[in-house]
Amino acid sequence: MPPQPVLVIIDVQERLFNAMDAERRDEMIRNIKILGAAARRLAVPVLVTEQYPRGLGRTLPELRALLDDVAPIEKTAFSCCAADGFTDRLKALQAGPVILAGIEAHVCVLLTALDLLRQDFRVSVVADAVCSRTPAKSELGLGQARQAGAVVTATETVVFQLLGRADTDAFREISKLLR
Repeated sequence: MPPQPVLVIIDVQERLFNAMDAERRDEMIRNIKILGAAARRLAVPVLVTEQYPRGLGRTLPELRALLDDVAPIEKTAFSCCAADGFTDRLKALQAGPVILAGIEAHVCVLLTALDLLRQDFRVSVVADAVCSRTPAKSELGLGQARQAGAVVTATETVVFQLLGRADTDAFREISKLLR
């Protein structure tokens, strides 16, 4: 099996979401929904994590509705790589690249990216599908991920990379989400 992209949605949970930068969080959710819908349509595997769900709540209902068959991986470590079974699942899927979206850009998203890079995974961080409590922290997290070797990209770029071409039914369906 050749490497395949895997979308990882990190910790987009009720209590965390409400603490995020109000200017960016709605755009982040919109873009994660686009990524999730594109992944579904194109059979791209999706993993979802939840940081201490007893204290921070579950994944936002609108994302759960979109990804209802994906069982969240619960974690208490900040890096997803420290969660039981996470890295094993990526290896079993022969993930490449691992596409990261979620909360917070400078903590769980960044630490996951750094750990994945250390394990020789290719990593993309979707800049407009991550968020932190402040824009400055988000920018710092994205900058550090880029310095470490992650590709920092945009939702639309990822979607078009996954599609590959414009002459397909999938393109006609998914491109409507980007308008």
